Amino acid sequence: MVQVPWMEQFHSCLINHDEFINEIKALTRIRHRNIIKLLGYCSHSQNSFLVYEYLQGGSLADVLQDKNAQLLDWTMRVNIIKGVAYALSYMHHDCSPAIIHRDISSKNILLDSEYEACVSDFGTSKILNPDSSNWTNIAGTFGYLAPEKCDVYSFGVLVMEILKGQHPGDIITSLASTTTEAVKLTDLVDHRLLVPLPEVKEVITSILILAIKCVNSNPEVRPTMLEVSQKIACVISNKYKGADV
Repeated sequence: MVQVPWMEQFHSCLINHDEFINEIKALTRIRHRNIIKLLGYCSHSQNSFLVYEYLQGGSLADVLQDKNAQLLDWTMRVNIIKGVAYALSYMHHDCSPAIIHRDISSKNILLDSEYEACVSDFGTSKILNPDSSNWTNIAGTFGYLAPEKCDVYSFGVLVMEILKGQHPGDIITSLASTTTEAVKLTDLVDHRLLVPLPEVKEVITSILILAIKCVNSNPEVRPTMLEVSQKIACVISNKYKGADV
């Protein structure tokens, strides 16, 4: 089975049809455990279709909103976060040229039958051309910023949504005017789940502190996804061995 997202024309950053084809070809070469396989595409003058593999678990957004969301325990949620971090690190730092997703959200994270996360929906992604600057001018930001830092910000928001069970909303704004030490863990966890054991709580706290760094209002001080993925791997390796929820 496959799934076929529909795209209305080509996204605005594409100059012409040839560029669209080149980007699709680059995406079809991606091979990563946590990135959905793009099997092909269909292009017409008005509409385009991307053909992906089918995943049984559906979108993370739907699972978090479902009445059975409590079945997605702390261990599974941490594993989903780790998978997305690995995928983005691969896209930003291991692909040549680098790939920026630009629409990381819970609705674009799909789950397989074992609740392993796969980043999907590359309809707005951008292949970074090494022969051009590829810097993005963001409204409200002084100067220019590397486009991959937008993915880092979205990842931080996603982490909070996964652990809280819903979009963090105004909490993100309040984080800009406080310190990580002042943030209450109880405000950023899903109360539908059992209280995590001490060792699990320590892992969650470390990941939340990292997520807060990802949503820093100054893009230049946000970590890279390589740094994020390495930090998460270190936290899990050192403190999550044998932990249960």
